[in-house]
Amino acid sequence: MQTVYDFKVKLPSGEEQSLRAYEGKALLIVNTASKCGFTPQFKGLQELYETYRDQGLEILAFPCDQFNNQEFSSIEETTQFCQIHYGVTFPVFAKIDVNGDQADPLFVFLKEQQRGVLTKSIKWNFTKFLIDRKGQVVKRYAPTTVPAQIEPELQDLLNASQ
Repeated sequence: MQTVYDFKVKLPSGEEQSLRAYEGKALLIVNTASKCGFTPQFKGLQELYETYRDQGLEILAFPCDQFNNQEFSSIEETTQFCQIHYGVTFPVFAKIDVNGDQADPLFVFLKEQQRGVLTKSIKWNFTKFLIDRKGQVVKRYAPTTVPAQIEPELQDLLNASQ
């Protein structure tokens, strides 16, 4: 059975990294944008990360420019913005597409595993996917779901899989 650990993603440097590096961790995978109405969710994501990192949570952010061009043109600007304005310390990867012919294979997999309302397509920035420690997609959250709303399910997932 395929898991998220079977995928490779690009670091801001352009190098590939296997998601096997996160094997055994619970993951929250998010498509992000720096100039979006939902951008303040970075603060809540960072709070979750600080609270649960030691219990095995990793948050993986994937900047995306497919929704009204709400991302900086360079990944350097994106990472700097996230660090300066929201204190982000979780990994921010290279910019990707989440829909269409050029969609990143990881996001194709995530959408296959957890459909959205009416369709598989990601509708906007800050769609979130919760992944268990075995690399299976547990749940998909809408962009309007703030990180604090995920916390109870995240706690259950972390406690159940220790």
